[in-house]
Amino acid sequence: MSSTLDVTRAELALLVLYLNKAEARDKICRAIQYGSKFLSNGEPGTAQNVDKTTSLARKVFRLFKFVNDLHALISPPAPGSPLPVILLGKSKNALLSTFLFLDQIVWANRTGIYKNKERAERLGRIALYCWMGSSACSTLIEIGEVGRISASLKKLEKDLKKTDKYKDEHYCNKLNQLNQRRLALIKASMDIVVAIGLLQLAPKKVTPRVTGAFGVITSLISCYQLLPARLKDKKA
Repeated sequence: MSSTLDVTRAELALLVLYLNKAEARDKICRAIQYGSKFLSNGEPGTAQNVDKTTSLARKVFRLFKFVNDLHALISPPAPGSPLPVILLGKSKNALLSTFLFLDQIVWANRTGIYKNKERAERLGRIALYCWMGSSACSTLIEIGEVGRISASLKKLEKDLKKTDKYKDEHYCNKLNQLNQRRLALIKASMDIVVAIGLLQLAPKKVTPRVTGAFGVITSLISCYQLLPARLKDKKA
């Protein structure tokens, strides 16, 4: 009984640690926001109100968050990284930092601090284009990483063909990396569709309901990626 209680306490402590992260709360709110968008399908009502108010609330979580990507932009790249990956990574940081900075102006307008509504809306669209661009960069990075790790795994499989490869720690680590990269690739590519929906670039195909559905999926992926390792293992 005591050991069961200790395990429960430990798991609750991990959950509290998870929920204390501003990023985790942001992604949970994001799932609610896009779930509401899916339910409303762009029609006025309670679901659309939840979508709008949650969207505004999320902007508070992201205040000054642009500094993170600005720091990554000016930081030296990882040793041995190929030049295309470095350029894509820096482009992603620049675009995401710009998106987060401009998004603060949108928040200031919606709260009444910044009065120029027309300019704020224009900057809001530019911000969404920046986010779409950063998602495209992420997609290309993940495609490259998936290819690189897959090639490494094939080579390992040849070396381990006479043994149980799943008992090899190096192979299992590589396989775990590949699965994480595939998940990140799915998320980044689906976020491009979400951005297209928010910008209404293809309103007949990417409707508010499609945007909402894709947004919920990418939000849940983000929530999973932020889970502590022990909670991830239990989910798996």
